[in-house]
Parts: sequence; structure tokens; C-alpha cells
Amino acid sequence: MIRTLVAIAALSLSAPAFADGHSAGDAEAGAKLFKKCKSCHMIASDDGEVLAKGGKSGPNLYGMIGRAAGSVGGFKYSKDLVAAGEAGLVWDEVLLAEWVKDPKAFLRNILDDPKAKSKMSFKLKKGGDDISAYLVSMSQ
Repeated sequence: MIRTLVAIAALSLSAPAFADGHSAGDAEAGAKLFKKCKSCHMIASDDGEVLAKGGKSGPNLYGMIGRAAGSVGGFKYSKDLVAAGEAGLVWDEVLLAEWVKDPKAFLRNILDDPKAKSKMSFKLKKGGDDISAYLVSMSQ
């Protein structure tokens, strides 16, 4: 578990574009990119207001930044994502931007487990920082 937490901290600190801990992303560009995410995800506030329509095969992304990974009730995550959350992975803008690039590789790195799996198979090679900025803007 200590190795996991060290890996999380190292990954978070290694992204130069996020030196102040906040995304260098563009929320408006992220809104356009979110169209790729909405086949599986929606954004609905805690009181049920739908802010961005989308699918329900993935968890609601409202309030994701600052939340432990794999912790939204009513959604069945991969055991590896839940383990990462239980080991201390809390989403911030930097980690989310890394996650969307390659979720399986992200989990394998964080957990130091070459067999770790993610249910999210979609990869967003560019624009992770924009998606992060958009999700922050939609959760305020």
C-alpha cells in the first residue's frame, strides 16, 4: 500500500503542466471532448439535476475531482479501481488527465500490478486536461 501511495504522489507531482495542482486545461474544449464520454457517462448534481446528458454504463461524473476512486455508490467498478481508491487514490485534475489517456496502464502503474484491469477501455490520447477542467466547472 505504501508503494501505491508513493506512486500516486509521484504521478501527481510529475506533470509539469499542472505545477499549481490545477488543470492547465480549457473547460470549453473539455465540453466538446465530453461528447466522446457521454456514451457511458452523465453529469447529474447531487439533487438530481442533469447537467450533461449521457449514458449510465459508467458512473456519474459529478463531483469526481476530490472523490476517492471507485467510490460512487450503485456502480460496479473493477476490483482494481476500488483497490486503488481504498489505497488512497483520490481524483484530482492531474490524475484524471492521466487516467483518461490509458486507464488500464494508469491502474497498472498506480497499483504496480501488470495484470490490473479497468472497465473503462476508452482512451483519450489528447485533451485529458481539458476534460478535467470541464468536470471541475460542471461540479461547482
